[in-house]
Amino acid sequence: MNKVSTATRITLVVGAIMLGISIFVPIWRIALDAPQYPEGLTIFIYADKLGGDIDIINGLNHYIGMQTLHTENFIEFTVLPYIFSCFALLMLISALVRRKGLFYFSFISFAIFGILAMVDFWRWEYNYGHNLDPKAAIIVPGMAYQPPLIGYKQLLNFGAFSIPDVGGWLIVATGIFLLAAFLFEIGALERFRKIKNTAIVVSGLSLLLQSCNSVGPDPIKLNKENCAFCQMTISDGRFAAELITEKGRIYKFDDLSCMMHYSKGNNHRTYKDKFVNDYSEVNTLINLKDAYFIHSIHFRSPMGGNIAAFATKDLAENFTPDLNTKIFSWEKLNYYVE
Repeated sequence: MNKVSTATRITLVVGAIMLGISIFVPIWRIALDAPQYPEGLTIFIYADKLGGDIDIINGLNHYIGMQTLHTENFIEFTVLPYIFSCFALLMLISALVRRKGLFYFSFISFAIFGILAMVDFWRWEYNYGHNLDPKAAIIVPGMAYQPPLIGYKQLLNFGAFSIPDVGGWLIVATGIFLLAAFLFEIGALERFRKIKNTAIVVSGLSLLLQSCNSVGPDPIKLNKENCAFCQMTISDGRFAAELITEKGRIYKFDDLSCMMHYSKGNNHRTYKDKFVNDYSEVNTLINLKDAYFIHSIHFRSPMGGNIAAFATKDLAENFTPDLNTKIFSWEKLNYYVE
């Protein structure tokens, strides 16, 4: 049979709607984080314009010789709304006509467009970060300021975080749905026809997305990295700590007390995870919520916090008799130290 299934027709209609919505909401965002801008600066990229803190960022870019950003300088903002509209219309026509050949053409052309769009975005970022004014007020020899295509990157004292926004995720979802429909139509998903409980599939995809977005602890390089709070070199692999922001930026500390002071001094920020070194191991990070703590002057940590963390309660209990102290959970330790 040369006609697509009803499920594929529904997928095409849903994809067309999501593409239509993506024209009016931000597709991408680049967030900048620095000590002098604690609430951060953000560039929002729409299908037809730039938004966010553009004026402030342009003022900062002037000092280091980067190009200023203006919507009218990008031809992409002129053609993207029409491209999205054409793809949405093509999907609706494919759903109406139901011909597999037209559906295949819709999917393949959309996939090619997605690849070319990311290449164009990378090319723009490269030119933006490398073509610098040689007469700029601040010149760092050999330094380029290309933002990351996706993910996090440190640029001088700014942390840059690049990720799809609402419109971008709608486009990604459209591509995933079309791919699934394409594989189904060519028979690659035949073995899944007997799956009745779609909740299992949805749960599996959710877990996969969560694992892709998760950021684990970054091993601390002893004697090479500095504490984000006191700026001392992290040299003792028993007391160090680490926290990760919602944007994926990582801060490292030579003492758990330094991390506690830092997070309290930046209470406007939200942190995704906090880690602390296991005192009984050499430079091994464990999740702070799962750790057991002992506070004693006998530990003599680098900045006087004198707090040791342990991966299990049994490990912690081995130290309590000699130190004449007790074991704390993270919640109780936070209250006790304050």
